[in-house]
Amino acid sequence: MPDYREKLDLWIGCVEDAALAAELRSMRDAGDDVAIADAFFRDLEFGTAGLRGVIGAGTNRMNIYTVGRATQGLADYLNAHFERPSVAIARDSRNKGELFVRHAAAVLAANGVTAHVYPRIEPTPALSFAVRDLGCSGGICMTASHNPAPYNGYKVYGFDGCQITSEAASDISAAIAKVDPFSGVKTASFDEGVEAGLIRWIDEDTLDRYIDAVAAAGVDPGSEADLKVVYTPLCGCGRECVERILERIGVTDVVVVPEQGEPNGKFPTCEYPNPEERAALQKGIDLCERVRPDLLLATDPDADRVGVAVKDEGEYVLITGNEMGVLLLDYLARRAVEEGGVLDGRIAVTTIVSSTMVDALAGKYGFSVRRVLTGFKYIGEIVGELEACGEEGRFLFGFEESYGYLNGTYVRDKDAVDASMLICQMARYYKARGMNLAQAMRALYEEHGYFRNKTLSFSFPGADGAASMADLMACLRNDPPTRLAGRIVVERVDYQPGEKGLPPANVVEFIVEGGHKVVLRPSGTEPKVKAYLFASGPSASAADAVVSELGDDVRGFVDRFC
Repeated sequence: MPDYREKLDLWIGCVEDAALAAELRSMRDAGDDVAIADAFFRDLEFGTAGLRGVIGAGTNRMNIYTVGRATQGLADYLNAHFERPSVAIARDSRNKGELFVRHAAAVLAANGVTAHVYPRIEPTPALSFAVRDLGCSGGICMTASHNPAPYNGYKVYGFDGCQITSEAASDISAAIAKVDPFSGVKTASFDEGVEAGLIRWIDEDTLDRYIDAVAAAGVDPGSEADLKVVYTPLCGCGRECVERILERIGVTDVVVVPEQGEPNGKFPTCEYPNPEERAALQKGIDLCERVRPDLLLATDPDADRVGVAVKDEGEYVLITGNEMGVLLLDYLARRAVEEGGVLDGRIAVTTIVSSTMVDALAGKYGFSVRRVLTGFKYIGEIVGELEACGEEGRFLFGFEESYGYLNGTYVRDKDAVDASMLICQMARYYKARGMNLAQAMRALYEEHGYFRNKTLSFSFPGADGAASMADLMACLRNDPPTRLAGRIVVERVDYQPGEKGLPPANVVEFIVEGGHKVVLRPSGTEPKVKAYLFASGPSASAADAVVSELGDDVRGFVDRFC
């Protein structure tokens, strides 16, 4: 293992922040080579999702020096590409978020870049909206989405309100690489930036316009049925905007989970504040058992994703991300047809790792389906392309399996505020017809067949993890499995050189006889490889059995590299 003590000593000699300096000295005095290596074995990687990592001291950590260095690189990039650049900045409830926002704004101001800052925590989609609403050159959101409490992140947006493209990320990363984190970062005080007019607070009108835009995207059947909702923001930033939009559409019987209602970056009620996880929703489910609502809504810490639970056959069940995407897509198409609309020419956009059940819906209603790489920015890019041609009205809906949804064109990112509104409107529609959302999903399965999906996640931590992940992906390409779930692999699709009209991506897909498939890819923000399993069948048990068999084979293959 390389000796990273030189980097540690350099940081000890340069760091002025008292808390970080104490952490560095403690690391040195303990002589923990593993901890030192993990903190310094690399620079925190900047990619299309920006930065994301554990808060702390070191080059592989989120701190004011890695944030400052990234912001200096971003400022250099913006000044090279825009005459008078400006950036909108937001944050969620995560620890150090306000510190990182103020530091980033000060660095931008010192470089002559105007920073428009939300004065309090706001949802990530509100940042995407502000970029376009204020005519900014880019955006920054301090968030680590659903990661555990020790994490924070630095997500960068382009002038179009989308997360940055691979090309922009590469250019910004190159600019960052030229910056020394201690001597190469220009900065001034936050107050000086405000006085100079280079740091400006985003006013309430911008947020009001965002809420108006969300409301305009609604598809409300009218007040066919009252709805009672339990809602948890999971100690994140969603409460203000979600409550506002639900009140706007007439859903006023909303009970907030008290233990998770206020912002708290420690996320004390659950290790993973992820609406995909039942443990994160357990406080809400417990409250549901007492107050008996029609559904539970749970937004993640930065309020771009939403999870739902409903009581069905005596217990609360979670609607998966794929199921909710299918439900919402069917609802939007159904309502359009009921109102006399024609869906020929309309477009639904989803990802290569999302449910194949959308193809069955497309066959029924007549809309077309576009599949993109993982990451909602690719869905946002499709919306932008339609808008550039004056055809934004063709966009029907976009979703990804990881609980992200959007049906409007006012932002270029997934939006849990919009999704919460649509889910409640859909729940009212089905309640008036004597059904809950779980029953509505079963009806779709009975009509189109049972489509099952499962995601497996394999961790590759530490300094050796990246090499192990690379070995795994190389083996998938050079010595791939020929049978999965006892069935022949009929096709392997390697997206690395660019396939199906998509940009190059480190993704491998296996098509298994019978129409089943497996997709594997490294996570863009964590030291993990994810495997997405897809199966379908005439019954739930038949499809579940194939998914289980696929999972067993994939685990056996991947475990050789973990």
